Amino acid sequence: MRCPTCDHIEDRVVDSRLSRGGRAIRRRRECIACGQRFTTYELIEREPLTVRKSSGAIEPYDRQKLLRSIRIACAKRPVSLTEIENMVDGIEETLDASDAREISSEAVGELVMRHLQGTDQVAYVRFASVYRNFQDTTEFMEEVRELVSRARYRARGQQELFEAPDEASE
Repeated sequence: MRCPTCDHIEDRVVDSRLSRGGRAIRRRRECIACGQRFTTYELIEREPLTVRKSSGAIEPYDRQKLLRSIRIACAKRPVSLTEIENMVDGIEETLDASDAREISSEAVGELVMRHLQGTDQVAYVRFASVYRNFQDTTEFMEEVRELVSRARYRARGQQELFEAPDEASE
């Protein structure tokens, strides 16, 4: 591996760790010539994943594009870059687990919404409004109502877990 500072070809590995959910190895290296430390990643080379757009066009899967769209939805929200990276890692793990090497953009969008819904509801609604291409406020309000309804249902279910048993049933 060439040193990014002095271009010397010899280095030594200082540390190795699993990364990206075990799909990569992160290595810290130190250049033998100048002592500069740098990081490399070792990944399994797989057949590339492609995305079929709703127009029928096919393009290569792009992690950066996915990261960018989630970052936009999470702008000015209390969602850290680490959480966003973890979301993308989770989405990629789901995509890798399927045997298909071509996936529809709709399936990717649904995975993103599933992850955002559990992370930040405002970011979820932002993403959904663009992804589902809401045409008017009625569609937007329906999505918000559905979100509130699901949140109330989950809250009721959790509340029932902590309530004392009904004394009449004992």
